[in-house]
Amino acid sequence: MPSQTQENYEAVIGLEIHVQLKTHSKVFAPVPYLYGGDATITDPSAITPNTLIDPVVLALPGALPVLNKAALEQSIRFGLLVGAQIPPMSNWDRKNYFYPDSPKNYQLSQKNHPITIGGEVEIELPGPSRNVMGEHKIIHLDHAHLEEDVGKLTHTGAGSLVDYNRAGAALLEIVTEPDLRSPDEAVALLNAIRILLVSADISDCDMEKGQMRCDANVSIRKRGQLTLNTRTEMKNLNSISGVKEAIQYELGRQIREVEAGREIHQETRGWNSTTGRTYSLRSKEDAHDYRYFPEPDLMPVVVSEADKARLAATLPERPYERQSRYMSQYALPYTVTSVFVPERPLCEYFEQATLAYPQNPLGVANLVANDLLGALAAAGKTLGECPIQPAQLAGLVKLTDEGTISKKQAKEVFEEMFSTQRDPVEIVGERGLRQSSDTSEIEKIVQDVLALPSSAKPIAEFKTGNEKALNSLKGPVMKASQGKANPKLLDEILRRLLA
Repeated sequence: MPSQTQENYEAVIGLEIHVQLKTHSKVFAPVPYLYGGDATITDPSAITPNTLIDPVVLALPGALPVLNKAALEQSIRFGLLVGAQIPPMSNWDRKNYFYPDSPKNYQLSQKNHPITIGGEVEIELPGPSRNVMGEHKIIHLDHAHLEEDVGKLTHTGAGSLVDYNRAGAALLEIVTEPDLRSPDEAVALLNAIRILLVSADISDCDMEKGQMRCDANVSIRKRGQLTLNTRTEMKNLNSISGVKEAIQYELGRQIREVEAGREIHQETRGWNSTTGRTYSLRSKEDAHDYRYFPEPDLMPVVVSEADKARLAATLPERPYERQSRYMSQYALPYTVTSVFVPERPLCEYFEQATLAYPQNPLGVANLVANDLLGALAAAGKTLGECPIQPAQLAGLVKLTDEGTISKKQAKEVFEEMFSTQRDPVEIVGERGLRQSSDTSEIEKIVQDVLALPSSAKPIAEFKTGNEKALNSLKGPVMKASQGKANPKLLDEILRRLLA
């Protein structure tokens, strides 16, 4: 068969994204949801294996599930955030399969009537450089359903161990339409959903703790073809790089198979990050293989319009909508907004500072994005531990804009603010940093400097059109004034006297 290049094919990718919802307890049991550790735990033994369990989690005879209202509301909030339809009623099904990580031998899930239907997520693709915004694209969702998580298996040389601490955690499975056309788009979608969920406090989406996992359905077709071909599913991709690399390899593998005249078989495949290859796990199950049937121990869920309105009022501004607003309302560049938008607390800090000093939002934004974040990183602190309040930072920008202190002095004041938590006005006054705007005082110093023999050369160069020569005169003036001469006023006086 003649060789076909990869450009002859189009990737068709859909993701099934599993996220653990932020709730105090598990989805059907009153057991704490603390898998992977939690800042509120002070007793290390509380997160030893198989301690976050009860009769419901272990499916002991007679134990009955009770729906966690918070898990339901977090799921609805996600649906509202992505513009999904929230059906007036949803119900529960048993997904039957036999595996050691599932103590029930079935999983409580939603097969026929999920909690949300449809919806869309805006993604941003990589730009030509880090400083340039990439293309934005809408990815459509099929649905999202609420279910319970399973336990965690650890394989050792002597056998396998199971920890049921994670079992029963509230899990939202977000299923996309096959809208993705490249590994980059898949990564962009994961990042967009993570930002959405974290900003709305729906999930922490920490992939290292298993709070966000992904299955990827991948197929190829000839460019221009509209029908879908046989797909394979890659299970439990637990890192952003793993998702991208697994999809890249699987696309190449399928193209090689088709070029060689072989068929693509519907199957479930695993990803080996060490070898950089996918491998066959089993033939792909269909819905009937799980013998779904209605859950007899749980009532259907009814969601009223009043419930939806109440939950909609708790949602934050969507991240990319906020970015667009920052660029139009505050004239912030993409380089700054791309730093702010993924972190809702950072956006709120910036907005509080801008509210305190609305005259220069760009100056505030640059100080936050560069100096403040750099100082926090160097000190190993989070924004929640920041020693500088938004109004204090705004006050520093105001002092600089008014010419009370120079930009160089502002950096010194910022460092002291960060280490002492003191107000910038207090620091400037105590250290005598206030710039002089006394015209006669600055003019006398300038005249003294211009009279020096060393000034003759830069004076002559400036008069022949060399603008940079002016800096050679400003330096001695600033030194003589102990850095207190107002730079703008100094420039005006120098030009006037030299004219």
